[in-house]
Amino acid sequence: MRALEEPLLAIMKAVLASAAGALKNILLAIILLIFSALPSAAQTKPLSLDGYRLVFNEDFKQLSVSSHGPGTTWTAHTPWHGDFGDAQFVDPQPEFPFERIGGAFRIEMRKNKAGKWESGLLASSDPSGAGFALQYGYFEMRAKLPTGPGTWPAFWLDSLIPKASTDPSVEIDVFEQYGKFPGAYNSTVTVWPKLSHQHNRSVMHTNQVPLGSLFTRYHTYGVEVGPQWTVFYLDRNETWRVPTPPEHRHGLMILADLGLGSGWPINHTPNPSYMYIDYIRAYTRPVTP
Repeated sequence: MRALEEPLLAIMKAVLASAAGALKNILLAIILLIFSALPSAAQTKPLSLDGYRLVFNEDFKQLSVSSHGPGTTWTAHTPWHGDFGDAQFVDPQPEFPFERIGGAFRIEMRKNKAGKWESGLLASSDPSGAGFALQYGYFEMRAKLPTGPGTWPAFWLDSLIPKASTDPSVEIDVFEQYGKFPGAYNSTVTVWPKLSHQHNRSVMHTNQVPLGSLFTRYHTYGVEVGPQWTVFYLDRNETWRVPTPPEHRHGLMILADLGLGSGWPINHTPNPSYMYIDYIRAYTRPVTP
């Protein structure tokens, strides 16, 4: 399959170089759809990190988190103050929503005394732009996901763009898991323009897994972002690849959260619900895909 993908990508990039404006956006959308429909060129061997350099390592033994920074590894809200979902992401409190218990770190989602759902989010950058971001590299989280309808855990990356810039942002959802569908999770790449006359475009891949397997044990969820390809992994086995959007020009911050809803009913969501995270790491390597 790789023998077909590489020349096809080169041809499409040559066509894009001569296009502009609305035509270019249409062509980009077509390219993403074509490659999302191609079978993944899955590796016969799991990804090896030999030769990679660890540049971000969070094992959650000593959690460094604040509401909005500065000076901590994580903030408990998105840097753009755009929290989402049916559960409010709250400021860190003693033993909630982040806690290390029984040797494991977890994010807890529960109803408060007023009956409102609350939960936790971690972002590696604060509103000032300080924090960790990496343009090209391999990002990985080892986690055990919550079970039950309405739960919406996610591990994702987003462009860290200077406030004065009009560059589009690129969001890479390594995984989003909707509790309503216990045998699958989604990986997505989305380009979000800042200019009002431009439209966002997105391509998504659904990964089928053994029913309930994401809830009973830990798995690693990873993505390698390179100049040519963005490649997704489950337990370091390739699940999907898509051409890296040409708008990807900035470092990617890391985010992890236990969300609620995403349009699905929450009346039977377990209260409380937990997502357990073993680690979150990022690596660079001399040669990117």
